[in-house]
Amino acid sequence: MAAGRRPERIEDPWGARTPYAPGAPWPRRVDVRLADGVAEEDVERWAASASLLHSNGDAMDIAVRDGRIVGVRGRAQDRVNRGRLGPKDLYGWQANSSPDRLTRPLVRDRDGGGLVECDWDTAMDRIVSRSRELLDERGPGSIGFHTTGQLFLEEYYTLAVLARAGIGTHHLDGNTRLCTATAAEALKETFGCDGQPSSYDDIDHADTLALFGHNMAETQTVLWMRVLDRLAGPEPPTLLCVDPRRTPVAHHAHLHLAPCPGTNVPLLNALLHEIIRTGRIDSSFIEAHTVGYEELVAATERCTPRWAAGICDVPASDIERAAELLGGAERLLSTVLQGVYQSHQATAAAVQVNNLHLIRGMLGRPGCGLLQMNGQPSAQNTRETGADGDLPGFRNWQNDEHVAELARIWNVTPERIPHYAPPTHAMQIFRNAEQGSLRMLWITGTNPAVSLPELSRIRSILAQERLFLVVQDLFLTETAQLADVVLPAATWGEKTGTLTNADRTVHLCEQAVDPPGDARADLDIFLDYAARMDFRDKDDGPLITWQDAESAFAAWQRCSAGRPCDYTGLDYDRLRAGGIQWPCTADAPDGTARLYTDGISFAHPDTCESYGKDLVTGASVEPVEYRSLNPDGKAVIKAAEYLPPHEDVTPEHPLHLITGRTVYHFHTRTKTGRAPELNAAAPDVWAEMSPAEASRQGLSDGDLVRVSTPRGAVRARLRTTAMRDGTVFLPFHYGYWDTPEGHRPPHDGAGRAANETTVTDWDPVSKQPLFKSGAARVTLVARGGTGRQQQQQEEGAAHADHHHHRRGHRRTARPARR
Repeated sequence: MAAGRRPERIEDPWGARTPYAPGAPWPRRVDVRLADGVAEEDVERWAASASLLHSNGDAMDIAVRDGRIVGVRGRAQDRVNRGRLGPKDLYGWQANSSPDRLTRPLVRDRDGGGLVECDWDTAMDRIVSRSRELLDERGPGSIGFHTTGQLFLEEYYTLAVLARAGIGTHHLDGNTRLCTATAAEALKETFGCDGQPSSYDDIDHADTLALFGHNMAETQTVLWMRVLDRLAGPEPPTLLCVDPRRTPVAHHAHLHLAPCPGTNVPLLNALLHEIIRTGRIDSSFIEAHTVGYEELVAATERCTPRWAAGICDVPASDIERAAELLGGAERLLSTVLQGVYQSHQATAAAVQVNNLHLIRGMLGRPGCGLLQMNGQPSAQNTRETGADGDLPGFRNWQNDEHVAELARIWNVTPERIPHYAPPTHAMQIFRNAEQGSLRMLWITGTNPAVSLPELSRIRSILAQERLFLVVQDLFLTETAQLADVVLPAATWGEKTGTLTNADRTVHLCEQAVDPPGDARADLDIFLDYAARMDFRDKDDGPLITWQDAESAFAAWQRCSAGRPCDYTGLDYDRLRAGGIQWPCTADAPDGTARLYTDGISFAHPDTCESYGKDLVTGASVEPVEYRSLNPDGKAVIKAAEYLPPHEDVTPEHPLHLITGRTVYHFHTRTKTGRAPELNAAAPDVWAEMSPAEASRQGLSDGDLVRVSTPRGAVRARLRTTAMRDGTVFLPFHYGYWDTPEGHRPPHDGAGRAANETTVTDWDPVSKQPLFKSGAARVTLVARGGTGRQQQQQEEGAAHADHHHHRRGHRRTARPARR
């Protein structure tokens, strides 16, 4: 590679095209990346796995040599990726061998205030002692768990059992609340139950693809490769993109709508209005399989394209064109992601996409359906197992028989399982800690000191003297630096378990190498804690009876039996051959490509996971009300009225602020920031504005700017790019672990973490934070050179600084928490 030139798959994340025709199988293309100096014939062993750095579930083999991971290779036979890998797959594995991995437990020195190394008994004894004290003094509501979207199913299920039936707490949720809670809630609102209706295979058949707030090119790069290959082949699908930025998806779209942030509901209502007005509906499907259509007609009657144009700032003619495209499709596949989920009226908007498919009858057939996408590799597993706050197996907390059934499986009394109110969502868990009712918080595999909104508030919560904080992670993250106990965890490639992707495909990830030092698998940590706490069932036997990943999987199968997410037809041996979609049962031994092929399966009042919520207030629908509305278990069409956002632009803060991802990083960069190629591609935060908006603000490409809101500020280099005027974008990945400050902004108050600026507000239904709803101003700090020249200079400097920091990070003095 020429000096200064970026690696090929960094420069072109999607690789070469393999065009194919509609209905044909997606051609195979095997991507391989090995460490320098290692050839495929040098690899001693390949271990089957799947990606842990996005939600696509790309199957791969991990290359092992001399007990170390030395690369990856896509699995050609797998249904999800046909051998392809994205840049995070190809380069992210290098983080496993980073020199600053945690290898021994740490506890806070009660005298000096710093973190010191210890053995596992010391660390676990401290956790168990505090747990027992709080249970005795304050009860189970004083303990909470905040987990991740990157563990394995077996680990989530174990955590759910020990939290629900062991501790007896209501306070268990994942960081999946930040990215895919709206996906789950929208599916429950419409279909009565979670579970993606469609399959990635529907891309092979669709004649129209509609991406709502979904920058697939950067969030699910391999899935985007599939779309690009269809677009390059004969009879390509028509592509609609809805996004305020001109993303790579928008660049390829036949029609791009760029609405004002926070106006998804009026745009979708106008699309529904036009489809209904022009009679492009499937009356037979509506009559047979839905309730609520008349209410939708009435609610959208006045929602004309002209009306929506005045709110969304999208030309009425473009809205009409989009309605023609959607209404004329014979095989329509829609996808939805953070541009909807993290925006104003998130669930209400996502439900309108569901409504679009219901009134058109676009479900359950090849090329016809929708994917309410996930953002994390195992987000689906948090929802299935109950680690996101719901009950395991998509059971309904308001249904006493569901609770009793779960109690029978766990051999506890129903009263042992908290179900007196809706589960506590992550934002409320942190509020409980702030108010003092929650005194112990166990955080696993996530970094809320960078990922949650309004970071100054989050840091103050985590640093409270009265809060006992446990952090279980790979590195000394910004959050771990504030902990009382830090537990070193094993990660992908160092342990065995299963994960399920966004289209319900289950993959087995096998252990390839040993974890470093004394690090342990998360499952082993949870099992150790349960044993030390001596959790018992109602017959005084051990509550948790499994001892390893495979026996935990068998326990989960018993819990899933007969439920929509039925895993009983799966086992580790079958999964070694490749991914399989649930439900997988004796009646469907090869898995299930599409749900709802013969009506709506899971919405019956006796079966459904949820009776739904009010789309304005979030209040739970009562069982008797749901039974009256939907006695036969049909899909529920729910209309939504547009409501203005809580925080709008003002003369002081005249710009809409949105945050998002880049193709090269995942979450808070704890892994991708330690992969040299990925870090060099995007080493530091930047801000994006349109050229016209930058000019109006007196700014130029390459300037150093300050992006400020009523909550905080970020300092970043400005990139002018194609996006809607009146908007500023910040990538949210960047924190402080690789800066001299360590875990907080410098003293001038302008940090590099986008969430210094975001608002503490969430969707009333899904409780997902509104990272794309806020007002900001952008001011000049210093003039820069040309944007690209400045970027290249900073990339080189940041890359060098980062590696210097990595060499010196381990065993440096840790900041006192108090």
